[in-house]
Amino acid sequence: MMVFGIFLVLLALICINVPIAVALAVAAVVGLLVTEGVGSLVTVALDMYDGSTKFSLIAIPMFVLAGAVMNAGGITDRLINFVAAIIGFVRGGLSMVNIGVSLFFAEISGSAVADVAALGSVMIPQMKKRGYPAPLAAAVTSSSASLAIIIPPSIPMIVYGVSANASVEELFVAGVVPGLIGAAGLMGVAYAFACKYNLPTEEAFNTKRLKETFIDALPTFLLPIIILGGIFGGFVTATEAAGLAVLASIGLSAYYREVNLKRLRSAMLEGGMQTAVVMLLVASSVLMGGFLTRAQVPQELAQSMMDLTDNKYVILAILNIFFLVIGFFLHSVAAIILVVPIVIPLIQLVGIDPVHFGLIVTLNLAIGQQTPPVASVLITSCSIAKANIWDVSKVNVYFIAVLLVVLMLCTYVPAVPMTLVEYFYR
Repeated sequence: MMVFGIFLVLLALICINVPIAVALAVAAVVGLLVTEGVGSLVTVALDMYDGSTKFSLIAIPMFVLAGAVMNAGGITDRLINFVAAIIGFVRGGLSMVNIGVSLFFAEISGSAVADVAALGSVMIPQMKKRGYPAPLAAAVTSSSASLAIIIPPSIPMIVYGVSANASVEELFVAGVVPGLIGAAGLMGVAYAFACKYNLPTEEAFNTKRLKETFIDALPTFLLPIIILGGIFGGFVTATEAAGLAVLASIGLSAYYREVNLKRLRSAMLEGGMQTAVVMLLVASSVLMGGFLTRAQVPQELAQSMMDLTDNKYVILAILNIFFLVIGFFLHSVAAIILVVPIVIPLIQLVGIDPVHFGLIVTLNLAIGQQTPPVASVLITSCSIAKANIWDVSKVNVYFIAVLLVVLMLCTYVPAVPMTLVEYFYR
């Protein structure tokens, strides 16, 4: 009953628009006061500090900074030109260019919001100029940006790894195949819309143009090689790869000599604020996690679920629905921090691999970024496109269907996410 009361306090604070991180900390402090007295608060500040200074969390601001440098240094523009030269001749090719560049940019920034903000400001106006309906332009940009939390490096995966005590490197590897499948599916839907609206091709396929853009963009391919090659090869950790990504982005920007200091400053400020929000959430979650652990809530939840069924596939179905609903109302990092520590004992009890489950969680939350009322990525895309969110949602539902198919594949065919993990690490 006490735990139920604490969650009511948390819900009430969130409903009156108190920031989730603050609401978590307040609810946890109230719970500790009631159950253990004033003496339990002596180490609150130290616990929060320790929780937010874990080595793996340093990767978050580093990947955000790498994405900011990449976008301000002319690297993104060269990627757009190269991908356009490859698939621009296809009907509706600009929408596929959008998806293709998001696939690459996701490997640097790890953030869907950063992806849609950086690429949307470039791609959406161009798509509208070429006759794409604003809702379609916004839906393509929004859904493709969610690949940023499926494809490594992924900020939600980093937070999940810390919360679930799972390997961040293995989580990154697990996201590669689902991310590629998702990108192919999104391109298929984009092509269907292109045929429906009779959208134009961008340019005839030109070998000379492809060669020129390839040579111009060639140095940028060092970035995924450094990040993914270093992690897959076991040469660096995810955190070290993030630092190398920043250095490589700065070096490439200097090589191209196109650094836009105004854009860089704006992106770095935005990234700093995003990182601060994540770190405050992590710090607050330590308090809530400590309270829940002492109250044995995770263990009781696991036992209750096992009393209902011990079939892990039924349990996965229940958790999928649960995380989908949670994703409607909470940002991905907040949802992971709040819920994952509670359900991990259940996952371990029924024999589900934490890395496999981590990918299921991130896919669910990627879908949550596309579904109102919160829908942070969708709202950002709608704002750039100057389109009504409900008009965009009517189009976006087809792209969401692709993500749902990928979710079902990853849930019930574990080989899809886990084959590479088994090959590289086990």
